[in-house]
Amino acid sequence: MTIKKFQGRSKEEATEKAKAELGADAVVMNIKEIKPKGLFKSFKRSLFEVTAAVEESEKQVNSTVALKNMQKMHETINMTADEPIQIPPVSSDAIDQSKAEQSAIEFLKRNAGLLKKEDVGERERIEEKLESLQSILEKQLVPEKKEEEEEETAKPEGRKNENLPFIKVLYETLIMNEVNEKYVNQVIDELEKVNWNGSSVDAILSNVYQKMILKFGQPHAIDLSGKKPKVVFFVGPTGVGKTTTLAKIASRLKVEQGKKVAFLTADTYRIAAAEQLRIYANILDTPLVIIYSADELNQGIEQMENFDVILVDTAGFSHKCLDQKEDMKKLVQGMDKKYESEVYLVLSATTKYKDLMEIADVYKEISDYKLIFTKLDETTTYGNILNIKLYSQADVSYITNGQNVPDDIEIFNSQKMVKRLLGGS
Repeated sequence: MTIKKFQGRSKEEATEKAKAELGADAVVMNIKEIKPKGLFKSFKRSLFEVTAAVEESEKQVNSTVALKNMQKMHETINMTADEPIQIPPVSSDAIDQSKAEQSAIEFLKRNAGLLKKEDVGERERIEEKLESLQSILEKQLVPEKKEEEEEETAKPEGRKNENLPFIKVLYETLIMNEVNEKYVNQVIDELEKVNWNGSSVDAILSNVYQKMILKFGQPHAIDLSGKKPKVVFFVGPTGVGKTTTLAKIASRLKVEQGKKVAFLTADTYRIAAAEQLRIYANILDTPLVIIYSADELNQGIEQMENFDVILVDTAGFSHKCLDQKEDMKKLVQGMDKKYESEVYLVLSATTKYKDLMEIADVYKEISDYKLIFTKLDETTTYGNILNIKLYSQADVSYITNGQNVPDDIEIFNSQKMVKRLLGGS
């Protein structure tokens, strides 16, 4: 992973510099305002500093050496377990590459699960360190000579005793937050590619934190820089809060950005659905057009061609209902190609992961989409946000955490979400 800082007169300028050097896949880790100092500070402008990161191609791990290191570590750590830990002997002959690598990975996961569960102190340490992650990143970016010398002289045996329980707590914390075990294992496996048994706890936590931010990627909110009007579809299952979410975004676009917003609804299945949207339209002084079939979509858009954005509310349906799925496909795919469009799949953070996967698959057949997660105030675990992001490979754009319009919505913040998933507040 390459991590660098870039400065500019604005956040956008600094971000552009980062993208220009690191590429389009660069992820912004942090944005900081640097205020001028000195006698004439009142005459100077603030600078903005962007910390950005990009994944590098990973070096191949020598799995034979990794396995031997694991065995040596076992000899030096006194672990209390509910069952004996079996380590297969290493033959002096050449070991099959894939088997050796798998053995090393399985050893780490098995031992992480077998250690005692009363690691309250480790959890508290994670929470404390998550609160100071920025200083950890600063230390990584600008290492001092003294720290390098200390790193060289530190005893790896002491680090081993400290780090294995720490990694075990990270593993359990992600599982408790309902991150799917497949993705938790990926996070732990990636620690194989760093010298975790010789690294400090700060370095391990910072590495996991950065890797997870990169997994989320950059959020992509509604972009109105192209042709007008931009047509934005809100799709998703029944009861996830599509209409309320649409109203929140409309309010932000109109009040904060001064955009001309119009509503179009195709939700004629649900009782009083159009009336609910009409109430929001009256409050925002925004026109509303109701359509009853996919054929009427382009006529409705034509009536509002002088607006910046048209937000389209659609009927929710069960992902098992094939007829309604076909109706939705006709609606989204039947739009005249002269208009630009985006599709946002609205999902509830309280829905089971298995159901979310099926929903994601069904709507992928209709169109590519970005994700909006609602009802974060109704759950204490957020792992499904990462699960579906990685499963669908769609960008997470917005999250909502209540019914208040327009307050309870924000552009997705990967840093805040990763801190929550790792046990922070």
